[in-house]
Amino acid sequence: MNLSALSGIDLDSVYQSPVITSPLASNSDSLLIQEDEKKGVFGSILDSAVKLVSEANAYSNAAEEEEMKFALGETDSIHDVQIAQQKANVSLQYTVAVRDAFISAYRELMNLQF
Repeated sequence: MNLSALSGIDLDSVYQSPVITSPLASNSDSLLIQEDEKKGVFGSILDSAVKLVSEANAYSNAAEEEEMKFALGETDSIHDVQIAQQKANVSLQYTVAVRDAFISAYRELMNLQF
């Protein structure tokens, strides 16, 4: 099984080096760069989370499709059914673990007192 597909968050894209603007750049150019920087970290994390959920859904759909093929007699390989089910199970467990970690971090942030 390819676990790199389940990794979820690409840390290389999250921790980007800051963009240095030229003093000769116009104000509109620097504002666009600042908006991209603000959206960059959170946006990439959110995009990774959405991708993770969609991958888990795709694995679940593939498992259901293999079950249907086996039930209809289109295939007689129980191994393919079990592999698809295991992929869906691992993907779902990983997604739930990432969600739980995110919720835990959110609760810690909410409990901070300023």
